[in-house]
Amino acid sequence: MRLKLIVGLANPGAEYADTRHNAGAWYVKLLAKYYQQTLKEDRKLYGYSGRLTLGGQDVRLLVPTSFMNLSGKAVAETAAFYRIAPEEILIAHDELDLLPGNVRLKLGGGHGGHNGLKNIISHFGNNAHFYRLRIGIGYPGNKNQVVGFVLGKPPTVERQLIDGAIDEAVHCTEILVTQHSAKVMNRLHAYRPD
Repeated sequence: MRLKLIVGLANPGAEYADTRHNAGAWYVKLLAKYYQQTLKEDRKLYGYSGRLTLGGQDVRLLVPTSFMNLSGKAVAETAAFYRIAPEEILIAHDELDLLPGNVRLKLGGGHGGHNGLKNIISHFGNNAHFYRLRIGIGYPGNKNQVVGFVLGKPPTVERQLIDGAIDEAVHCTEILVTQHSAKVMNRLHAYRPD
């Protein structure tokens, strides 16, 4: 697999930094920290960007500075600037359909009601397939509570579960870049929080 861009979806600003909706950015920030890299604001790419070398390959990092439902512009601009195809992109995002402590990897699919994914798909087209790192945050039990839930901070126990899953995903990233995605899918799908 040739992965060239890893994007962590989030809402900008300190008031959203610790909310469930920012789980994708938590992953990218931890990935940068793990490899001792810094994310710097890049206005032409509409986000914080960085670069890693994994298995001898350059991989760009991006956390858009636009709101979640407008993140497609940053992803599309970055992909165009570096000549990166959609299938060479990994989008990390929060996932309501998975419990905290669960993380899954998949290629392609619909947006599942996620506004960040919906906007990215609108920029690339319905036939574009990119990888998704789905970070479980749980479900509030009622669809009318979803907005407040994703924009809320998880309790300490849930945050620890989410952080554990993100840590496992960070440790799988180099395998994802240098080997086949099936190996990472098997490892992440088998991951169970302590």
